[in-house]
Order: sequence, then C-alpha cells, then structure tokens
Amino acid sequence: MTLFPLDIQFLKPAAGIAALMFLAACSDVATFGGTGTGADQRFASASASAAEISAASPSALPAIARECPPIQIMDGGSVFTDYLSGKEGQARALKYQAVIDQQSRNCTVSDGLIMVKMGVVGRVLVGPQGEPGTVTVPLRFAVVRDGLTIFTQKYEIPIVFTPPSQTEEFIKVVENIAVPYIGGEKITFVVGFDPVS
Repeated sequence: MTLFPLDIQFLKPAAGIAALMFLAACSDVATFGGTGTGADQRFASASASAAEISAASPSALPAIARECPPIQIMDGGSVFTDYLSGKEGQARALKYQAVIDQQSRNCTVSDGLIMVKMGVVGRVLVGPQGEPGTVTVPLRFAVVRDGLTIFTQKYEIPIVFTPPSQTEEFIKVVENIAVPYIGGEKITFVVGFDPVS
C-alpha cells in the first residue's frame, strides 16, 4: 500500500520566498547559522545494527499506514552559504546561498519494513561574489528511530549557473530506504545541508 505519494510537482518552490531569504541573508547573515556547521553531528556516520534489524517483527500491524512519519529539517541545516575564503559571515563576500523550499516523503509498509522515499526542492542563489559555473551543495538525508540514527547518507548536488541566471532550482529524491518497523516506536525523517564531512 502506497501512502502520501511524493509529488515533486506539488513541491515546486516559490521564487519570491527564496528571494526574500536571500535578501535577509545579505542584511543579517548570522540569522541563518553561518555555514551550517551547527548541523546535528549524530548524522555523520550511523547504521542500524544486525540486532535491530532482526528485531523487526514481520507480523507487526502497519499502524504507520494511517500516518507516514514526519520529515523535518535538521538543526542548522536549512541554509547553506559559501563565502570568499577568510570572509565567512560577511554579506558582501557571499558567493552562493542554497535554501530548502519544500520537503516531502512517502511510505509503504510490508513484512515489518517501512520503505521510504524522501525528496526536497531547493534553490541556489548567486551572491555578490558569485561567478558563472558549477557550485556543489552538500545535502544529507537521515532516518531517526527512538533517538537512534538508523540511516544517513550525504549527497553532493552539482548546480550549474549560466548567465544571466542568478538562481537555479534543484530537486533531490532518495528511494528504497528500508526501515525496520516493530510498532509503537517514534520515527522521524530528517534532511538538511551538511557541509561537515
């Protein structure tokens, strides 16, 4: 049974919102948490143990079928900024800024597993020091169950700017994430920019 289909067309961002966020960054960059290094370090490297996977009960009732777990932005991960070297945090030294405009997910439940599909739509804007070419934004997806990160993966998303464009949209979808489901646990899907290796 498929629940809450991931409709990327529905997630198309509003350019006005992204532009307002960019203007806000130029006037007060600190409000966005700098370069995003505040992203939760729990997601740096984690995986479910064999014992956790084997604990999943194939006969668990799919209570999750009534509501797919929520997806949220990780702490400090809503905006990614790239500055001239040595001038981090200075609005006039900003090269690029990326923002997440929308995020969504869908779930299917079968034999004690939740199969997860997650996606985001975002936008990269050119700053005062930006140049034509390619910029790479670091985007991380994760699944947290009862406070334990059981899946995490970081993706480097290349964005190509061609003059006179000053903004480019990006879409990233990850599929076939298998999450053991026992019943009653708290599961959360997480996404955000994560420049820390």
